[in-house]
Amino acid sequence: MALRPSSLCLSCLLALGLVPLAPAVAQEPAAATAPAPAALDPAQLGAWVEAARERFEVPGIAVAVVKDGQVVFEGGWGVRELGQPDPVDAHTLFAIASNTKAFTAASLAMLADEGKLSLEDRVVEHLPEFRMADPYVTAQMRVRDLLTHRSGLGLGAGDLLFWPGSDYSTEEVVARLKDVPLASSFRERYAYDNILYAAATLLIERVSGQSYAQFLQQRFFDPLGMAGTRFNADALRPGDRAASGHAKADFTTLRPTFPLTWHNAAGAGGIYSSVHDMARWMNAQLAGGRYTDAEGREQRLFSERRHKSMWTLHTPINIPEPAVPELAASRPDFLGYGEGWMLSTYRGEKLVWHTGGWPGMVSRVTLVPGRNLGVVVLTNQESGGAFNAVTLHVLDAFLQPAERVDWVAAYAAAAEKSKARADDAWAKRVAARDKRSKPSLPLSGYAATYRDAWYGDVEVKQENGRLLMRFTRSPLLVGELQHWQHDTFLVKWRERTLNGDAFVTFHLDPDGKVREARMEAASDLTDFSFDFQDLVLKPVE
Repeated sequence: MALRPSSLCLSCLLALGLVPLAPAVAQEPAAATAPAPAALDPAQLGAWVEAARERFEVPGIAVAVVKDGQVVFEGGWGVRELGQPDPVDAHTLFAIASNTKAFTAASLAMLADEGKLSLEDRVVEHLPEFRMADPYVTAQMRVRDLLTHRSGLGLGAGDLLFWPGSDYSTEEVVARLKDVPLASSFRERYAYDNILYAAATLLIERVSGQSYAQFLQQRFFDPLGMAGTRFNADALRPGDRAASGHAKADFTTLRPTFPLTWHNAAGAGGIYSSVHDMARWMNAQLAGGRYTDAEGREQRLFSERRHKSMWTLHTPINIPEPAVPELAASRPDFLGYGEGWMLSTYRGEKLVWHTGGWPGMVSRVTLVPGRNLGVVVLTNQESGGAFNAVTLHVLDAFLQPAERVDWVAAYAAAAEKSKARADDAWAKRVAARDKRSKPSLPLSGYAATYRDAWYGDVEVKQENGRLLMRFTRSPLLVGELQHWQHDTFLVKWRERTLNGDAFVTFHLDPDGKVREARMEAASDLTDFSFDFQDLVLKPVE
């Protein structure tokens, strides 16, 4: 889920299954000193959340709502892990994934306020080792370009360097960027990426003289009172009430996912937080960077100028047609990306928002500046339909549209349609398969160490009459190669919650030896961060 924006969110299109949910747990009382406004009925909110939990099979959901500087609701439903009794509450920690990007953008804004950099500086002025695949792009890439998804990289390019977890360092990830292929011209179009936020992380450390973890703690978490928030999964403490991620193995059976930390791309999506703490972040954002410190004095995180730039549309995005007619009311008047934030409209109001995708956890933060309103929804299942439905129900409670939409049903319809489309595509692929074909070579002929310029080494070994593939820097990417047809195999990863099986096609030279291997995701529902299509695997002599 690799840190995706929900306009592109594949998780919201996952299949619906029949796995029973954990029993509901009552939410915590709202933290505000004043009661919630009449527009937001906590009982009705609970009904929406429970409907979303049931329809999308989400073990636990936490929600916080802020309005006019007050926290009008914060609480949770369900459990932190399927089959376990520990409840989700306002202090439960979730991976907020790409919602981290707003913190990274704000970090650069603060350094710009201090005169330590300009967002118009060339990246190489601060990271001399920085390289893109094109020398022109390298020379012209500005600090702001690291944040705005317009570099020419393809969707999710380079994500395999840290998805679903690798032993590369941040420095190594950024160094390998020079070999990640470009898919378009510089600043030609929007394409969501994570790897440039890894470069932004390194730049923040270089300019500030602090680790990214120290910078976040001293400049955001401590001042805002986000006491429970952690830099990444490595920083979780024994007493922390952290949720476990859940995914449908083979797109069918819900179960807990594997542990993961993004130690090497933390600025793209490492933070763990709670709705209690994220409410403080939303209020600071809605106040233009202002907050009140522990002594009751008004302070600023960043200047009004920097705040405006973060919320300014820098990269336009084509507005997609709604997946199903039921989602028509969610179609924005404009759509684009600022600096760490998505920008659009909803029912005539400007929205500033972002989503986050992590193995087993997805989330959404939504701000409505014109109403001084903010909503955060954190979940421990890979269903964007759940957080979208809850968010829009809350917005409708405040915006009071003439016609209400059942957003749970609407997003469920979209998920069902996407699942049906993916099933149909798979059925056509199976029908076109030549089951009688045989590999051109004995299995030993495919066994080798293969090297891709940007990822590194991938091993194919013959063991006990079968072929195994192993991505040498990614512990979870180990699986069996099963013959599909001709010289194409299907790799099925041992970790079934990855839902990232891929076709591997071996291309032979005139002498019958493997010249190279190419890969592509097997399912249309596979997360875009499995960017197998960019690999060119050549045998190592």
